[in-house]
Amino acid sequence: MRKRLLGLLAAALVFLVDQGVKSWVTGPLGIDRVGEVQEILPFFALRFTQNFGVSLGLFTAGSPEGRWALVAMTAAIALFVFVWLLRERKLPEIGALGLVLGGALGNIRDRFSFGYVVDFADLHFGEWRPFLVFNIADAAITLGVLIILARTLLSRDKPETTASPAPES
Repeated sequence: MRKRLLGLLAAALVFLVDQGVKSWVTGPLGIDRVGEVQEILPFFALRFTQNFGVSLGLFTAGSPEGRWALVAMTAAIALFVFVWLLRERKLPEIGALGLVLGGALGNIRDRFSFGYVVDFADLHFGEWRPFLVFNIADAAITLGVLIILARTLLSRDKPETTASPAPES
């Protein structure tokens, strides 16, 4: 049970950090009003984007019905991840599922409140942008999924060995 509580704590932390940073960049920084704040680093800028779709801008919700369908779909996925987290026994997977759950809840809250997800992080190298503009929730979801995939593909449970009886002398 303690492991699962750590996963839920990770989800809560991701949700709170995501929502706090989104409030900061759209509140005091006001990037939702000015569009872009100066570059923070040569490869990172803050750029406000309203994401009406899901990952990579797919399934854009162009109507209220589409918006609520995306809320329902992502809520169903979050519920699935929550149940998986409660059933999982391995701490790395529980932590990864916590990242995914917290990120999903952060993006669900945005879509529910605003009709879109607030994206603001623009990672770029010159004019080359390997990622779309994203947020903390997106990063947590991606990291969680990568951890689960890596552990699934790279780690194998050791087969149980049976102790052989000691030879008689």
